[in-house]
Amino acid sequence: MNEKSSSFGTEDKIRDGQAANGRCGPDCRWVFPLPVKKNLSQVESVSVGQSSLYKDNGALMAFRGMPISELKNHGILQALTTETNGWQLGVVNPEVLRAQEEWDMVDTIHPDPESGVSSQQPGQLISFSEALQHFQTLDLSSFKKRIQPTIRRTGLAALRHCLFGPPKLHQGLREERDLVLTIAQCGLDSQDPMHGRVLQTIYKKLTGSKFDCALHGDHWEDLGFQGANPATDLRGAGFLALLHLLYLVMDSKTLLMAQEIFRLSHHHIQQFPFCLMSVNITRIAIQALREECLSRECNRRQKVIPVVNSFYAATFLHLARVWRAQQRTISDSGFVLKDLEVLAKKSPKRLLKTLDVYLTRVSKGQTSLLGTQKCSGSEGPHSKDLTFTGVCDLQSHSFESTGLI
Repeated sequence: MNEKSSSFGTEDKIRDGQAANGRCGPDCRWVFPLPVKKNLSQVESVSVGQSSLYKDNGALMAFRGMPISELKNHGILQALTTETNGWQLGVVNPEVLRAQEEWDMVDTIHPDPESGVSSQQPGQLISFSEALQHFQTLDLSSFKKRIQPTIRRTGLAALRHCLFGPPKLHQGLREERDLVLTIAQCGLDSQDPMHGRVLQTIYKKLTGSKFDCALHGDHWEDLGFQGANPATDLRGAGFLALLHLLYLVMDSKTLLMAQEIFRLSHHHIQQFPFCLMSVNITRIAIQALREECLSRECNRRQKVIPVVNSFYAATFLHLARVWRAQQRTISDSGFVLKDLEVLAKKSPKRLLKTLDVYLTRVSKGQTSLLGTQKCSGSEGPHSKDLTFTGVCDLQSHSFESTGLI
């Protein structure tokens, strides 16, 4: 029997049950009405009966040709979806109601403000120039009163500095110098959105994360802060310490250097607190500025902030090279920082030149701080390549006895 005759046979069977089971609708499709007043069990029995009929006589093929928009007109579906006088909803499980209420509250949950977690989408990174502009628009008069732009010298020290010391900073650059020192007096305010963006940017750039993190938490210890709150480690450098870190990670020329020093700080033997060490280098930069060690270079460039930033980066680079080449550990940090401060104040031009040469070679792929290429000078027999471990392998240390604070 061919497909056409089979189709006619099926239609005959449906037509035979017309009187008892249904009628032909206006669109020539069979509709099976149900009494208006029926309870749920009756509807279910009718539905099962009709399903049995379709299964027995093969009329299920009729549903396949029915448009989706017409399914709502089918008698069985109408009966199942129509609320009748005799059909009342049963009692809903209380657990289901509680689950529904909890789900409805998901979109309206607000985090604890003290946790520092934002309920918005991950924030955008902030550049150094944008953060600096923020401070330039603020009223910092109360902080400016605290600064001491230069070191007060008396007696022979004043005479020696006048005869053999560096030149004084040009008058037109002193306001920019005062701004740098004023920012160093400002602390970290977790309620300021800009301050939060600076922290988030530093965290994302160093860790590679694409998501925001809490402004307080143990994850800041992984970056090299002493505790869960970065604000407690900014003594002596203030928010300028965070601006220097921001400059280091947001400048395309110094980002690779920052990442390599960050890797070195996680070495299983030579590890050191990256951010805490950075704060100490910012403190050295502040002292060099106040002692007019950078005045000659500032006068030459007619700028202060870019010189201070470059001096900070150059000093950090020198520390990393010494730390790696001389196999220094956390117990040597106090002595390393003292020697570093003396060298930085005595030869700032030399450090800046070293930084320029290093960044030029890095841009050409010719050198790497942690690469196989040897640095200039004698490094001793321990200048072999180092292996590194992840952040999770770090061990906690106390930094108070190492001279980092």
